[in-house]
Amino acid sequence: VQLQASGGGLVQTGGSLRLSCAVSGRLFSNYALAWFRQAPGSLREFVAAVSILGRAFYADSVKGRFTVSRDNANSTVYLQMNSLSPDDTAVYYCARTRYNIGISEGTARAMETYYDWGKGTLVTVSS
Repeated sequence: VQLQASGGGLVQTGGSLRLSCAVSGRLFSNYALAWFRQAPGSLREFVAAVSILGRAFYADSVKGRFTVSRDNANSTVYLQMNSLSPDDTAVYYCARTRYNIGISEGTARAMETYYDWGKGTLVTVSS
């Protein structure tokens, strides 16, 4: 399987970007998906996730600014990012669980919940 993230780039403070993650393989709709990010010198952290049924989970730092969504017909998960700040600068990774694994408030934010990972796309927010 491949998870190919795209849509990163350079944006000014207050701007917006939409990240996409195209997932190869079958039965996309039976996987929960997530976005994580890693800033230079920092650990990878949870950003957002969407369950098999479309329920969304967000880190407190992005709640109200970011929106995660999935398009099962096109095997793609999106991350719409608005009101960006320099603190959002990071490499953004998409990930998916194993087949038919549900996620909840207690598990969505943990890296170990996810089995397959993409290579990431860089988002840089200038001040």
